[in-house]
Amino acid sequence: MTDVDVIVCGAGAAGDTLAIDLARRGVSFLLIDKAAHPFAGSRGKGIQPRTQEVFEDLGVIDKIVASGGEYPVQRLYTPDGPVDTRPGDMAGPTPYEPYRLALLVPQFLTERRLRERLAELGHAPHYGHELVGFDQDDDGVTARVLTPEGVRTVRARYLVGADGGSSFVRKSLGVAFDGATLGVRALVADVIVEGLSFDAWHRWGQNPADMLMLCPLYGTEMFQLQAPIPFGVDADLSARGLTELVRERTGRDDVVIRSVSWASAYEMNARLAGTYRVGRVFLTGDAAHVHPPTGGQGLNTSVQDAYNLGWKLAAVLGGAPDELLATYEKERRPIAEAVLGLSTRLLEAAKKGDTDRKRDVSQLDLGYPDSPLTIADPRRTTGVLAGYRAPDAPVTGAGGLPTRLFSLFKGTHWTLIGYDVPAGDAPAARRDLHVHTIGERGDIVDAGDHVRDAYGLLPGQWVLVRPDGYVAVVTDDTDVVDAYLETHLNIAAPASARHDVVPAGGPASR
Repeated sequence: MTDVDVIVCGAGAAGDTLAIDLARRGVSFLLIDKAAHPFAGSRGKGIQPRTQEVFEDLGVIDKIVASGGEYPVQRLYTPDGPVDTRPGDMAGPTPYEPYRLALLVPQFLTERRLRERLAELGHAPHYGHELVGFDQDDDGVTARVLTPEGVRTVRARYLVGADGGSSFVRKSLGVAFDGATLGVRALVADVIVEGLSFDAWHRWGQNPADMLMLCPLYGTEMFQLQAPIPFGVDADLSARGLTELVRERTGRDDVVIRSVSWASAYEMNARLAGTYRVGRVFLTGDAAHVHPPTGGQGLNTSVQDAYNLGWKLAAVLGGAPDELLATYEKERRPIAEAVLGLSTRLLEAAKKGDTDRKRDVSQLDLGYPDSPLTIADPRRTTGVLAGYRAPDAPVTGAGGLPTRLFSLFKGTHWTLIGYDVPAGDAPAARRDLHVHTIGERGDIVDAGDHVRDAYGLLPGQWVLVRPDGYVAVVTDDTDVVDAYLETHLNIAAPASARHDVVPAGGPASR
């Protein structure tokens, strides 16, 4: 017997995301955090395009967009005067990539919106609840949680450590956290500033010794102050101390820090857990990887870890083979390794004054081509390949109203789309699978050929899209789809429904 299906330790962005995904799938869980209240700082302020797509699926994107805004121009103060540049080189949205620009949203506002979404689903984090020990066996995990009322024992099928870089869960498991200290110490603070305009990300200094940045935090009246600082020196994080730092590095007496909402001095690291799973215990987010802040990758990678793990936990709890859970590490650990390399390279570039950001920070091109859940067709060399992100595309419903593929994907199900397929050729209906067809008596219409162009499909081909928006299979044989769903998810088509036939004299084809 268990009290809940899953215990999630850590109520940051990763833990909140996982909790939302479990809640909408009807999985029972306990979300705990040892802190007395939610995190109050802006640390992970960048929301990359791929994470925006995740937030759309989770039903929170519009509130998160409304909480912040696009990154402002970067205003670099040089001896010849200020120079404004636009951050990054991404163009605007396309039908296939509706989110192309990073959002600037303070982390505490992102997490607030996630908690609000969780509340809509009938759940909330339990703050002041500290995991102090756990044991596992073949059937579950027994956790000891220190609550304001004392120690409580909770039995669960699985435990997920989303408890940050100093993870108690990871340390208790004895999992290595190898990597490097990057030789950079910095401070970050949320401050009220007098003397600066709110329309630009202000930057001073061309080398680490004199760099300082003040970025407006849209959705608030504050700026985020960032600056490298020396090792072995106590950082004065008071308003007076930060004002003095600003004066030293900018040469300006008119820029004054009036108050400090949150501040931290920290040492940059790049580290990766040796494994993401030990038995029935998983690591996700910063508990599994920590990044330097350059490129805005840490929070985004953490959210997408949880988004990958949530549907797999729910599927196995619902009867899918346990092997499905092994794909979590196989898919997400290589991603974290690649992102760590990217963040570290961007940090080295930033030390030289290069803050340009290209498409690689968007995370739109990350995928799982080598996953056991990917069935690649070696004959397919163009169009969307199995293992990669499923593009969006505008379509029209058979009833005449416009919609999008992302709207069809939204939710907890798998999606199967047949392109230019004959009437009655769709695989049988079954749980957790939504089937849509384009073609004779299809339920959606590709009026602008956007699906064809986005996916590179030929008549008679089918695309199977996972719940997390990645392509599992592209095939012209629906038996491949049937076998895939039965093998990986234990979802079999009812025998009586395998070959529905429209009787003679039925509705005519349009």
